[in-house]
Amino acid sequence: MGPTRKPNVCHRLSRRALGSFSRDAGVVQRTNLGILRALVCQESTKFKNVWITHSKSPIAYERGRIYFDNYRCCISSVASEPRKLYEMPKCSKSEKIEDALLWECPVGEVLPNQSDYKSSLIALTAHNWLLRISATTGKVLEKIYLASYCKFRYLSWDTPQEVIAVKSAQNKASAAARQAGIQQPVLLYLAVFRVLPFSLVGILEINKKIFGNVTDATLSHGILIVMYSSGLVRLYSFQTITEQFMQQKLDLGCACRWGGTTGTVGEAPFGIPCNIKITDPPPLLFEVSSLENAFQIGGHPWHYIITPNKKKQKGVFHICALKDNSLAKNGIQEMECCSLESDWIYFHPDASGRIIHVGPNQVKVLKLTEIENNSSQHQISEDFVILANRENKNENLFTVTASGRVVKKNFHLLDDDPEQETFKIVDYEDELDLLSVVAVTQIDAEGKAHLDFHCNEYGTLLKSIPLVESWDVTYSHEVYFDRDLVLHIEQKPNRVFSCYVYQMVCDTGEEEETINRSH
Repeated sequence: MGPTRKPNVCHRLSRRALGSFSRDAGVVQRTNLGILRALVCQESTKFKNVWITHSKSPIAYERGRIYFDNYRCCISSVASEPRKLYEMPKCSKSEKIEDALLWECPVGEVLPNQSDYKSSLIALTAHNWLLRISATTGKVLEKIYLASYCKFRYLSWDTPQEVIAVKSAQNKASAAARQAGIQQPVLLYLAVFRVLPFSLVGILEINKKIFGNVTDATLSHGILIVMYSSGLVRLYSFQTITEQFMQQKLDLGCACRWGGTTGTVGEAPFGIPCNIKITDPPPLLFEVSSLENAFQIGGHPWHYIITPNKKKQKGVFHICALKDNSLAKNGIQEMECCSLESDWIYFHPDASGRIIHVGPNQVKVLKLTEIENNSSQHQISEDFVILANRENKNENLFTVTASGRVVKKNFHLLDDDPEQETFKIVDYEDELDLLSVVAVTQIDAEGKAHLDFHCNEYGTLLKSIPLVESWDVTYSHEVYFDRDLVLHIEQKPNRVFSCYVYQMVCDTGEEEETINRSH
């Protein structure tokens, strides 16, 4: 959200005044969000299904905007009824948007252009163009041609809202090259940019001659993460790599001579040369082996979570100190459950340093604390537990043999049996400080789901919202809780996508149910 004052006024404000403005705005925002949280959780508040639509292409949601047709069409879900914000002109398959990120203007920042004070969609097209698109009009504000020597496919935040990483598809050797024993040395490329204003950090190649038999790589919070088929994960400083191995500093829009060719950086057909080529193994920050390369860092102080690199250890999680690899006290977490789907664990996104461990019938929120009289070691303990609403269904079944003898046998259901309430999605609404939990129960042939809001501090159930549509556990589902909005996206067979929008209604009276359906 941009500042409430015009940009030319902001340019005249001192940094101190801007800081004061930002803090005052923050206080007002927290007060308003506190009121909204109270309204969301009060008993009389309902969430009404106001819109249903279906699509043959994937549906995406980001901060009050619903995107259709590969981000070509944008619907605002903020109004009382979803309305179209814009629809970009139809384009060829090679020009379609393959991935996108939403950039939001930080409050109190001084930016060079008036258009920078409004949200932008940063989009990657199939033919290697990086676009900055107005999130309200669909107008293309900036465009950068990346390269012709690889196919860029994925966008991610390196540093949220500040630095983006554009990742290429992996290079595959041709059948003839494989038969001849010729290896493709470069696995993939990572293009890194600072946003607003757009500036190039560089393009890095991940070369097997340097990293060995690497299978994947990514960038997160300034750390290059390299993965191997053996389960090994290695971490390197991207800044150190940039300082040591950048061949030439490149600036977007400037003339450049590279490999005997002259062109403008970021314009077609020249694009952006790969200007960061590692010639020697860079300094290793950290390495660990984990099943399926699963590796997370978080907590206060820094800890990491892995699964021991053996298949029989699946579902067992070790929480260790990053500084010395020591296992925290009670740091082996295993949810004793018998289910088709495995449990999952991650550091709480609220920056509290806590850990969320989700199983089919319980959500454990764990805390990391110092051991008394030993500040160098930490322990894991339960902060609170959310339990599914279940009856004891380990029934004693009786069978009668041919001779008439009655035989009793114990029958144990799976922990994620569809006839029992099962947790499917757990998320955190940061602005309202609420945990949202989707629970599903199969009733006859139909699955019914409800979305529960829990106090993030104590785990207390504050609100439960039934979803009117049926929930098929064999489909792929996403549920978003965003302030006063709930949105459910499901993917059915044959690439049919459905979207259900719920909005908060503060009315104690009975209302006639009206749902806008779009097909």
